[in-house]
Amino acid sequence: MKCLSLKQPYADLLATGRKTIEIRKWNTNFRGPFLIHASKNVNKDACFTLGFDESNLSKGVIIGKAFVYEVLKYTTIDVFLGDHQKHFSIEDIKSNHSFKRYGFLVKDALKFRKEIPYLGKLGFFEVSDLRI
Repeated sequence: MKCLSLKQPYADLLATGRKTIEIRKWNTNFRGPFLIHASKNVNKDACFTLGFDESNLSKGVIIGKAFVYEVLKYTTIDVFLGDHQKHFSIEDIKSNHSFKRYGFLVKDALKFRKEIPYLGKLGFFEVSDLRI
């Protein structure tokens, strides 16, 4: 099964279904179910801005699953900002003159009751040695 690693608090937001768009600088042709991995790295600014206590967030574990069903291409800052309550990105985009981001549209998120320790990787990566 595919897996995608996200920094906290974004992994938790996605796994609980509050975040329905995952922002990336790269596009994907992948559509389907994937596991949500909370990386060992935490976005401290996002925790502060979004009201998360970093010490309560899981790190270095698979915490849930979801389904990518489409990808949006953001080419203007205004459209990107209009979707803020779906992606929660705090990225400083005001200074970026050549704005381009991709929004992976996600549905059917489920946070697991039991976390699974796992090393993350960049991009969508294959996880075949787990029973989910």
